Amino acid sequence: MENGGRKRWGFQGNEELDKAASITIRGVLNKVMSNLNPQDHRPVIPLGHGDPSAFSCFRTTPVAEDAIVDALRSRKFNCYAPTVGILPARRAIAEHLSHDLPYKLSPDDIFLTIGCAQAIELIIKVLARPGANILLPRPGYPFYEAHATANHLEFRHFDLLPEKGWEVDLEGVKALADENTVAMVIINPGNPCGNIFTHEHLKKVAETARMLGILVISDEVYAHLAFGGNPYVSMGAFGSITPVITLGSISKRWIVPGWRLGWLVTNDPNGILHKSGVVESIVSSLNISSDPATFIQGAVPQIIEKTTDDFYSKIISILRETADTCFDGIEDIPCMTCPQKPEGSMFVMVKLNLSLLEDIEDDIDFCMKLSKEESVVVLPGSAVGMKNWLRITFAIEPPSLEDGLGRIKAFYQRHAKKQ
Repeated sequence: MENGGRKRWGFQGNEELDKAASITIRGVLNKVMSNLNPQDHRPVIPLGHGDPSAFSCFRTTPVAEDAIVDALRSRKFNCYAPTVGILPARRAIAEHLSHDLPYKLSPDDIFLTIGCAQAIELIIKVLARPGANILLPRPGYPFYEAHATANHLEFRHFDLLPEKGWEVDLEGVKALADENTVAMVIINPGNPCGNIFTHEHLKKVAETARMLGILVISDEVYAHLAFGGNPYVSMGAFGSITPVITLGSISKRWIVPGWRLGWLVTNDPNGILHKSGVVESIVSSLNISSDPATFIQGAVPQIIEKTTDDFYSKIISILRETADTCFDGIEDIPCMTCPQKPEGSMFVMVKLNLSLLEDIEDDIDFCMKLSKEESVVVLPGSAVGMKNWLRITFAIEPPSLEDGLGRIKAFYQRHAKKQ
């Protein structure tokens, strides 16, 4: 007996949330970083996550910084914002995104969120209903699995095909879908694969979704970060074939992930999402959610309208250079194979050949030992659905990337199987 005779407390932690959080990239990277050797005084090389903002070569444009200052000093944005976001920001984003589409978006198609992460959380909540399922890419971004788990939404994985430039296995999608399937997710430009889907392939995705009666959720947080042979195409361009919801933010293109300003966009010229109640549910969910900071919203029009092409070109040029460096460096490490040179985003998927390594059990063991021995942090492929693969980011300053690749090669040589 305790606390005045009560035998036990009537509350406890939520095991479902613990389960959901265990499959996030952040959780896996924290585990890898916990194995860093404090006695190694070399700088840690972060090849595991997509946040290059700490590196001077990836600094955001002064236009964006000035826009934040101007919004703050105007004193116009110290208030609560409307549920869906302030009109000037939504109008600016609608005009910005319409450049990639064969039709014009309205501000009413734009819903502002706390980064792209909240946009993911929002659409998963809206679509979750008893018995429903959603189709997710493998490899993919595990935030979708985490929120599907937390909302009791069944998920099924379709494969991306490395031998076909990481295209969607559309026959696999058809085999997985049933009468309870609500949507499929694509990520373009690709995280974790660094691929760019072609116009032709995206049209086939839309036609497949229409045949199945499902919507397409297109995660375009890396929009326009394309530097290979294929140009970036928004899935929203095919909204007249099947309803499309695109997700995005200012985080990646402007290199400001800490500003937490994202959006969910309904690309639906035929009005199907309105008729089905999805738009109403989006607004209802936002009514019980937090909003992005109002002054950040207030800065959006100036950020979008005044950022110059020179800034965008500079970021693309750096990413093209570091992608080349990364691909060439990986080719020089015998236990690693890269099926395709990255064409976009900030990542590349690399296959491990464990038969060439003497004392490495799997991708997680590889990353844990690499962290301890070389102070290089890489994400195990298991975290994104591909066991015995690695996801490597090349969005860091070039000298650090070269240093990191050199340390990985030294790690391989130390652990190479003796002939």
